[in-house]
Amino acid sequence: MYFLDAMRDRDGSEIYRTKAGFAYPLSKDRSGRYKVRSGEMLRVCMTSDFFLEEADPWRPAAWDIIRQRPDVKFFLLTKRPCRIRESLPRDWGEGWENVMLNVSCENQKRADERIPVLLSLPARHKGIMCAPLIGSVIIDRYLESGQLEQVLCDGENYGGARPCRYEWVRSLSEECRKHNVTFVFCGTGRRFIRDGRLYEIEENARQSRQAFRSGLSFSGKPIEWRLTFPSGGLLEENELYVPYFAGRCAACGMRPVCNGCSRCGKCGAEKS
Repeated sequence: MYFLDAMRDRDGSEIYRTKAGFAYPLSKDRSGRYKVRSGEMLRVCMTSDFFLEEADPWRPAAWDIIRQRPDVKFFLLTKRPCRIRESLPRDWGEGWENVMLNVSCENQKRADERIPVLLSLPARHKGIMCAPLIGSVIIDRYLESGQLEQVLCDGENYGGARPCRYEWVRSLSEECRKHNVTFVFCGTGRRFIRDGRLYEIEENARQSRQAFRSGLSFSGKPIEWRLTFPSGGLLEENELYVPYFAGRCAACGMRPVCNGCSRCGKCGAEKS
């Protein structure tokens, strides 16, 4: 985040509410339909943190937007799980059906700090994200709880990227297979070590392809999202958004957790 902000001549330490896009989940097209379709997933604050103390003044407005779209999945990632309980909305109860709480676990120290807190919280959906994976992470005892539904993994990118090792990723994959929990190896990162050899992979698309080709991703027990219409009533499977994938998407490590191709045509895929 700091590297990319520096490229844009921005200070990554500044915390502010975005002026554009804050209420994007509620935006509609000319026909009056929501631009974000029922069943899509939105990843919130992926270059920030939803539970930052500095964001307390405007977080209720964000919760209100999420509350108004019970038909959309919201992926919330944090490095501050100790702030989650005090930051939940009053009507949270045992969790909202359309929200997945996730903690970042880049190494064993952070996993042991953050996962127990996550497991102690009321939530319908919980997951962890080992990204950037910069050390071996053993999560078997946490997977035994049966609460974790998904584990995502990726290497590090941009300036000063630290290496990710194949054996670390393989260990996570094997643990998830043991407990039938979905594991997604999204990308290798810029520096990837396998069999003692360092591979420097600059392009994100190539990183993702190499992750896919490793065969380490695993589809475990399906996550049961009980999504409802904004007006009420349970959404059936055939009423949910079905992602479209272009040809090159077939070998993308992110595909299992991707909303699909927007058909912009930039990659050469056919527009429609």
